[in-house]
Amino acid sequence: QVQLAESGGGLVQAGGSLRLSCVASGRTFSTYAIGWFRQAPGKERELIATITWSGNSKYYADSVKGRFTISRDNAKNTAYLQMNSLKPEDTAVYYCARGRFMSATATKDPYDFTSWGQGTQVTVSS
Repeated sequence: QVQLAESGGGLVQAGGSLRLSCVASGRTFSTYAIGWFRQAPGKERELIATITWSGNSKYYADSVKGRFTISRDNAKNTAYLQMNSLKPEDTAVYYCARGRFMSATATKDPYDFTSWGQGTQVTVSS
């Protein structure tokens, strides 16, 4: 059973940056995609970025495109979400999840992911 653990959240002022990490257990990290999601209070969980197992294809939601960057280091069993130019509306709990399928193209379907981490809180003050 793959387990994922997010870290790196915190409180930051608008315009600031944070880098989130997602560390996976086990030896199969390099075989599956990673997705980053977020959920703000009172809102549905939103898929914001995905990366294929190879790291060669990425997807970004319009809400974060140009500000966030997803990456991965398969040797370290770790995926990252670099968040720049943060806005108060980015405030949410951020989760990473494992992709169900191997694909050469990054998926934008949230149902392609499973095995959620516990989440890390990001708060952006105005």
